Amino acid sequence: MFFTAVLTLIFIFVILHIYFPWRAKQAEKERIASEAARRGCLPAPTMSKNGFLGFGRLIEGLRATREGRGPHYVIEAIDSEMGKDVDTVLVPIFDYNLVVSRDPDVIRHVLSNTLTDWDISEHRSESWNPLVGHGIFTARGEHWKHSRALVRPQFALDQINDLFMFERHVEQLFVAIDRHRDTGARWTQSFDLQPYLYNLTLDIVTEMLFGYSVHSQNPSERVELPEIPGFKTPDRANIGKHMDAGKAWIETRGALWKYRWLLPCGEFYKHCTAIHEYAQWFVQLRLLRGDKYLDGLQQHDSDTSNSERYCLLNELAKLTQDPTELRSQPLNVLTAGRDTTAALIGWMFYFLARHPRIFRKLRREVLNVFGPFLPSCPTGISFRPLRDNMPYMTAVINETLRVAPVVPLNERVALRDTVLPTGGGPNRDHPVFVPKGTQILIPTYALGMRPQSWGPDYARFRPERWTNGPRDVGFAYIPFGGGSRQCLGQQLTRIKAAYVTVRLLQRFDRVLNAEEPRNAPMKFHHTIENRSESGVQVRLRAAPWSI
Repeated sequence: MFFTAVLTLIFIFVILHIYFPWRAKQAEKERIASEAARRGCLPAPTMSKNGFLGFGRLIEGLRATREGRGPHYVIEAIDSEMGKDVDTVLVPIFDYNLVVSRDPDVIRHVLSNTLTDWDISEHRSESWNPLVGHGIFTARGEHWKHSRALVRPQFALDQINDLFMFERHVEQLFVAIDRHRDTGARWTQSFDLQPYLYNLTLDIVTEMLFGYSVHSQNPSERVELPEIPGFKTPDRANIGKHMDAGKAWIETRGALWKYRWLLPCGEFYKHCTAIHEYAQWFVQLRLLRGDKYLDGLQQHDSDTSNSERYCLLNELAKLTQDPTELRSQPLNVLTAGRDTTAALIGWMFYFLARHPRIFRKLRREVLNVFGPFLPSCPTGISFRPLRDNMPYMTAVINETLRVAPVVPLNERVALRDTVLPTGGGPNRDHPVFVPKGTQILIPTYALGMRPQSWGPDYARFRPERWTNGPRDVGFAYIPFGGGSRQCLGQQLTRIKAAYVTVRLLQRFDRVLNAEEPRNAPMKFHHTIENRSESGVQVRLRAAPWSI
């Protein structure tokens, strides 16, 4: 009797947990094949299931990231196994298939149909939500539309051109750089410029978002915060560290996709809590003070009164009083606004240090438009010339974003059964059927390395490719994404990068590559944004009039 009962239980277990799931998968395969045939689709080339159950692909990708060649891995894997002429592939990993495409036509189709056929995956949302909350960067569908409606007005031109505020923080950057230069000397010692750029953008963005900069570059400049009964004054000194550590966890969680639950995340949530407490303190201050939120804030020699100063939190509070939303929306902007701009400026100087001709040409344009740096005079930099009268600066920024895209990878997931326009069949000219729930990865770096789009010198850093006539490569160049979810902050990122570069080139007339060895290959430190893994090792020479 007992033996019969055990056999019965085993039989029921096999039926419920093995046979029924297997039969459901078979039925789904038959449905997909039938639907693909009905729509005239053929499958894309399929890569081998590498390693145990296909997890070898994940392991190889994580290893490549640790070695500073994460963006290169996508190109290497497709080229070596499928061929250089294959742009869209199917990658099987355990119990799901992943689409990877570097085809501009496929990417145009996907990004142009975001919110109808495609959106960011719920896995991206769930990976990011613990750190930054529900906002424009992590929300999907109608929630994303709501977030965009809240944030979009804050990126109008008159809101992002506070060059006086930029200048205050650039002056602190100069102070940090001068610590590497002996009194009276023109040349600095060798140093890494990159961390100072991350301090700079963190200081600028926190002031734009909350009205109070963390002053990570120079802590003595921090404005004393008023007390809020029942709330501990936030730890501003380590916000950048908590952000970097949190993003490192998110990078790994994202790579594991739906298996991210395998990671122990106690340390990750400690960083999340510190970031939340920091933002929540300013939210409480705004809710307590109302429209007088910025009253009493030190002016820092600005000619703008507190009532006229731009502050994202202050503006959002005019539209919503939800504390969670007031915390989450600025944190979403903080992550993107700090990291992408710092990485961009860092890569610009990485390349300028290795291409003295380009440095000299760019500096000539800076001096022709704005003149030299004079310590006794205002900078004389205004928004319109910065944006409209510097074609070579624009070319250098564009080329930097092509060769070293600060967002190396994008992704979408199919909201319903849909079709990619091309990539299937033996000649890869047939549409490809994509079942609902399938994720597609868009490798931005691989797009910038396509000889079909950029010519035989695609690997060369050459800003002139953007100045010799019109350059329209469509979706082969999407450093800020494309379609409806295109980055709202791209104008701000470009303006900040141009302003900081102008000021540095006014003050320093030479930059040398100080990395050892000098011919070391590019390495990418990939924690969501691409930054140089070796830093930006340079020596700078002060212009004679700036000493």
